[in-house]
Amino acid sequence: MKPLPLFVLMVIMCSVKIATAQGIVAAGSGSYRTTAPTHCRPLPAELFKTADVTGPMVTNQWWSSLVWLQYSQNMFAHPAFVRCDADGLVVGYQGARIHGNNAGIFGSADLIKGDLKIGHSKVAEFPAARCGSYSDWFVMAEMQNESGALRTSFGHGSPFVFGMIEGGEPTVTFANSPTIWSDGSDESIIGVTVNGNHYGLFGCSGSRWDISNAMKFVNVGRRHAHFSIAVLPDKRVETLQLFARYAHAHVTDTRVDYSIVDGFIKATYRFICTPREGTESDTVFALYPHQWKYTTTSLSEMTYASVRGSMKVGVGAEFSTAVPVQGVLPMLPATNVVDRQRIIEQLKLEAAKPKAEFADTYWEGKHLGALATLSGIAEAIDAPELQQVFVDEIRRRLEVWFTATPEKEQPVFYYEENWGTLIGSRPSYDSDRLLNDHHFHYGYFIRAAAEVARFDPEWAKKWGPMVRLLIRDVASSDRGDALFPYLRCFDKYAGHSWASGDANFADGNNQESSSESMNAWYGLMLWGAATGDNELQDLGVFLFNTERTAVEEYWFDVSGTNYPSDCPNVALGMIWGGKGAFATWFSAEIDCIHGINWLPFTPASVYMGRHPEYVRKNFERIVSKRKDGSDFNMGWGDLVVMFAALDDPKPAIQHLNANPNCKIESGNTRAFMEHWVSTLDKFGRIESTTTSQHPFTNVYIRDGKKTYAAYNFHSQPIEVTFSDGMTLTVPPNSMTVNHKE
Repeated sequence: MKPLPLFVLMVIMCSVKIATAQGIVAAGSGSYRTTAPTHCRPLPAELFKTADVTGPMVTNQWWSSLVWLQYSQNMFAHPAFVRCDADGLVVGYQGARIHGNNAGIFGSADLIKGDLKIGHSKVAEFPAARCGSYSDWFVMAEMQNESGALRTSFGHGSPFVFGMIEGGEPTVTFANSPTIWSDGSDESIIGVTVNGNHYGLFGCSGSRWDISNAMKFVNVGRRHAHFSIAVLPDKRVETLQLFARYAHAHVTDTRVDYSIVDGFIKATYRFICTPREGTESDTVFALYPHQWKYTTTSLSEMTYASVRGSMKVGVGAEFSTAVPVQGVLPMLPATNVVDRQRIIEQLKLEAAKPKAEFADTYWEGKHLGALATLSGIAEAIDAPELQQVFVDEIRRRLEVWFTATPEKEQPVFYYEENWGTLIGSRPSYDSDRLLNDHHFHYGYFIRAAAEVARFDPEWAKKWGPMVRLLIRDVASSDRGDALFPYLRCFDKYAGHSWASGDANFADGNNQESSSESMNAWYGLMLWGAATGDNELQDLGVFLFNTERTAVEEYWFDVSGTNYPSDCPNVALGMIWGGKGAFATWFSAEIDCIHGINWLPFTPASVYMGRHPEYVRKNFERIVSKRKDGSDFNMGWGDLVVMFAALDDPKPAIQHLNANPNCKIESGNTRAFMEHWVSTLDKFGRIESTTTSQHPFTNVYIRDGKKTYAAYNFHSQPIEVTFSDGMTLTVPPNSMTVNHKE
């Protein structure tokens, strides 16, 4: 390439300076604003954090209300929940009785009073609670005034609340009369039961608990600032003594690291402890079902009950999991000539539609997602002219979104520096003022951009910086990113994402559409592969498959081991910190409650078919409860039969044959419905036990015969090996499909 003339370089440099002065920042061929468009409502000016917390602020976490509010809402660490009030930290445990009904799954705790409150003997009211530090799944709440300070730290999987105090003594005030059951041999350690829940109170060595006030204990005679309390799995003295051993090894950092080896995600979860006295550096931790089902780490017989199911207890500094990778493809394989002609007719109808007006970030995203799927269908059935139509429209729309000018209000993105986030205009569902749903919205954009990148690598080079900004907003892989927090919306320990930016609810944070979260991580995988970014591809694999295990356990309960026996539902619409809800934000219709965790149907949606017996059970219950029974031309009937096809495609085939103009959910298309059903009819169910070192694969099984499909994003042939010994040689930029008896 010839160097640019000097005068051209000077013009470019001047234009960048002018643009920057006008609040526009260039990113490759694209650009974004640094001032809010008129459609975007402002974020709060104040973040409730201390000066020690620097850099872009993570949001959309289980504890995010601590940063958004003067104190906080309930924060469900599991097994305990906590809440910052003006006079201290409320602590409670939901596990005394987990129960279910038609509305969902619930705990028995009083979410207002909890079981007890940790307070300060010299401070009746603090002006605020602030985030003093955080790590992958732990957070420290700091409450301070001129008289003293109370700092408490807590996190997922930890039965402890660790405390540090200045200017007074720690107090424990009970919501109801406690019963002391410990042997009294060490007055710095007390075992109590309140509201049927068991706790250990651990003062520093040399201190004692003054219990003269039966409702308020004070830790006196202190020589050190530290203390802790723990919710216990039982009230045995031996358990109290075990917890006492680790009570002063405060967890001061947490971190998950992962690698992808031989078709498995190997993840290690580390608790980094600081001994406040003694030399102990291990801790007690509890694993969620999506963790203990995939670990070989030795665990004890102790358990906690939770709204996620049983949590199993271990002791140490770390544990590891190994999760099998579910492969994905950018498009489904081609099927047969008859289906091809029907699908082509549907693609032609889609291609002939007038260009849609630009919408808000969510509904624009759904449109982009549909176009990306249509492009893949056209390629699979060898219709390049139609694919060009869909790719061109994606490219056109993204370039408009990715170009900012000082006067442009929409469609455009802007960077909000105070919170460290990228916001699209027009926003929707509080994606602006509360930072809700960014991974839902931007996941569609990322996947659509990956489809263009697969088709047009030069476009990806030019516009990739804008795509990477969207990716960094929802899932920056850089812990030192100057613009965005590390993995904004993904809960590293709970294994899934949270949708609410501020978590300002008594039941904690929530996520409704797990499938749109999965769509975002699918997009990361595709973009990473299409652009040769192996780190980003692996991050997508980690997020997609980790969240998949959480979906299987909590939204679906595919093994039937996590929902309480009195819960009649076979799936949940929403997961909250403190409950599971058979509901949505927008509809009480059963199609929607189930379907919101299926859409958008994409080639990656085969992950929902890993347990076909569960699919059948789910489908049968939906049909039995639908107002219109098996009339799938009503409601979200297209999604219902597409889901059912993961077990048996016959109902979907019958529906398609009987309804050539069937009702289609707004993010779906008849063309993809045809392609989806015909693929499963020809090749069979997803075969989930066969893995591969290559993440872009599917394995199907029908009548005992496996079909293997693998896609190669590279410019050179690759060899793909499966765990059963099957090997495919895949040419550059193409898919290979083969069979094995």
